[in-house]
Amino acid sequence: MAVESQTNDERISALTAHTWNPQPAPAKWVQTVLDDAVQRSPFLARLRRRMFDETGTRLLDWIDRFALPTGDKSLEELSHVGYLPDTSLPNARAWTHPLGLFPRVRTHVGKSRQVVIKVEAVADFLAAQKLAGAAIQGAEFASVRRARVATENGIEVWAIERHGSLAFEPDLNKPVPLAAIAMHLDAFRQRRRNFDIDADGFALASQLADAAIADLGRDRTCDLFFTAERDYWQSRNSAGRAQHARQAALGLGWANHDHHTYRSSREQFTRLIAFLEKLGFQLRERFYAGREAGWGAQVIEHPVTGVTIFADVDLSPEEVSQDFSHEPLPPRDQLGTVGLWCELHGEAFLQAGLHHLECQFDFTASRDQLAAAGIETMPPFTDFPYLRQAFTRGEIWPVMPERIERLLAAKRITFEQAQQFSNNGAIGSHLEILQRDDGYKGFNQHGISEIISATDPRRT
Repeated sequence: MAVESQTNDERISALTAHTWNPQPAPAKWVQTVLDDAVQRSPFLARLRRRMFDETGTRLLDWIDRFALPTGDKSLEELSHVGYLPDTSLPNARAWTHPLGLFPRVRTHVGKSRQVVIKVEAVADFLAAQKLAGAAIQGAEFASVRRARVATENGIEVWAIERHGSLAFEPDLNKPVPLAAIAMHLDAFRQRRRNFDIDADGFALASQLADAAIADLGRDRTCDLFFTAERDYWQSRNSAGRAQHARQAALGLGWANHDHHTYRSSREQFTRLIAFLEKLGFQLRERFYAGREAGWGAQVIEHPVTGVTIFADVDLSPEEVSQDFSHEPLPPRDQLGTVGLWCELHGEAFLQAGLHHLECQFDFTASRDQLAAAGIETMPPFTDFPYLRQAFTRGEIWPVMPERIERLLAAKRITFEQAQQFSNNGAIGSHLEILQRDDGYKGFNQHGISEIISATDPRRT
């Protein structure tokens, strides 16, 4: 059918077509290699148990890569399960899977199989695991640092931290710009978020990013910026602080992050996307929740850091077929769930901070453990065999009186709603609990629509 003859509903369907599918064959290969390593390495078996019991997470979700001996027969199966040669790094025989979330695989000249675990800081991991004798390769604040933490029965276990690099090993000859890294991280952490004109806030953030990129490059700048964004979100979310403490106790940090969600007003959405593209993000699929829901989203992913963004915005059916990430959306009087949240709390990029951080967990274990700690999770909004999702109960934030008065004067909320927000505050941020299986990389559009409706401030 020619584009000119398509109805708007047909164009919407084409734009939001599901593009990711479960990948059971590579998932089975990965699990087989990991299970073999766990059976042979007591250290890895203990770590897997502690991850599950103390953080509600799965060892599988912390794997950065496998390195197998050149003659390992498991390598023969890679092409049959969809792995393709990774040509992004020179002088490395490696593979990656383009259709799902799976660890990279490479060969090495040794005889042991290597299991490499991703953490936020190798030094923290060594301290938490009481591995004082392990030597760290890579200078402090280098883009890649790693340490071998166990060698048992033909299995080597390594911990690795990455800061804007896909390299397999640290570059020991490359100087680390310590002063510049510290300066730009401080600038991102301390950036001004409150402005009379929100566009000025985006302009300032863009200036800070330009300065960091000039000194450090886009990939390291992206890593620093989202370290600061998680810090700010965590400072405003008690569930996030509790879970981070559990993961920090094992020296893991937030290395299991899956996606970061920004809520944006219509007026600022293109500025949000432009900033992310400045950092090197690339657009992925779009979402549209349907005529009744009134919102859409752009998924955007960074190819080096692995940071993924889910960017929500109020949207009409007529607008989803346009390039709403780059074509400015006009203001409108009616507020959807996303727009009202921004009016009550500010832009997620500015005053409010991230709407939620989502990390990868064992879905049942994490919810049970958080419940035992007094942290409630909402009913799941996705419960598929390959994807399970739920929010923690939303953090309630006070709403500034001038924001309520402005909304009431513009007749965008009722008097009763104004009283509710004034007396009780409104839902702010969440931690999201997610479990992915079979390498599934996508999202549940219908379920996301339901949870956005369920967390509308007017319903609480």
